[in-house]
Amino acid sequence: MAKKLLETVPNYSEGRDMEKVAKIAACFKNRKGVRLLDCQTDVNHNRCVITAVGEPEALRDAVIDSFEVAVKLIDMTKHEGQHPRMGAVDVVPFIPCRNTTVAEADAIAKEVGKAVGEKLGIPVFLYEDSASAPHRTNLAKIRKGQFEGMAEKLQDKELWTPDFGPDHIHPTAGVVAIGARMPLIAYNVNLDTDNMEIANNIADAVKNIRGGYHFIKAIGVELKDHYSGRDTVAQVSMNLVNFEKTAIYRAFEAVKMEARRYGVNVLESEIVGVVPMQSLIDCAEYYLQACMFGPMKFDAKKQIMENWLLEDEEEEA
Repeated sequence: MAKKLLETVPNYSEGRDMEKVAKIAACFKNRKGVRLLDCQTDVNHNRCVITAVGEPEALRDAVIDSFEVAVKLIDMTKHEGQHPRMGAVDVVPFIPCRNTTVAEADAIAKEVGKAVGEKLGIPVFLYEDSASAPHRTNLAKIRKGQFEGMAEKLQDKELWTPDFGPDHIHPTAGVVAIGARMPLIAYNVNLDTDNMEIANNIADAVKNIRGGYHFIKAIGVELKDHYSGRDTVAQVSMNLVNFEKTAIYRAFEAVKMEARRYGVNVLESEIVGVVPMQSLIDCAEYYLQACMFGPMKFDAKKQIMENWLLEDEEEEA
């Protein structure tokens, strides 16, 4: 039987100093039982997103090591960026990947939370499927106030006593959210405008909390010094929390449709980190109108050559 694997996608509040990013990423490299899949940085967000898979205990230890490095390197009192954030390590999700369940991801999340709280003195909030109370399920509610407002927020002992660690913020590392969840797709759409009001209006139109799509979270983000040569680009930054219910193509088309109301075009879109193959198969089927590609006719995954090669490798292993 194949080994048990979990995925983790920790977000670190550093996206400009590549030397610091490399030291954090090194915690996931050349490590038995762990594989670093992706390390993506954004200068405007000032954020690094790592994607790694591994055997549960080995992945747990790699994440804890990365906390120790991040706490030494990142000072939140000096941090600024376009993405909301509350800690040096801002959020750490654990996701069932192969032969694992949400319950197993939850157990590892709590082990990491306990270690981080006790060893490093960082307040830890459990979120999503690990949440200890309904108002802690949504990451945005935990993060509200960001690093600058978190000290005051933690004074509300009834609502915001941390699940692990001290009841006051770490002076330079802030706080962190850790939890188990199903796969999430971080997906951004850049607009042909620098008007942030338009980006914010579009984000409001498509996100669930304002009456949009049930599985979309969205904010407007200002990108400075865009590689296209523009001084500023307005971005609609989204998290698709269930791609099976709200597909990537649906989010993209929704943003395009709303943008047309303002006479604005889409420049491009971007996927942050790695995504499930099925989410891209869904896009191919939709845009190509491929009637023989989807599950109604054939198993689309079997029509992708590399999948056959991967199956052969697994059998040999």
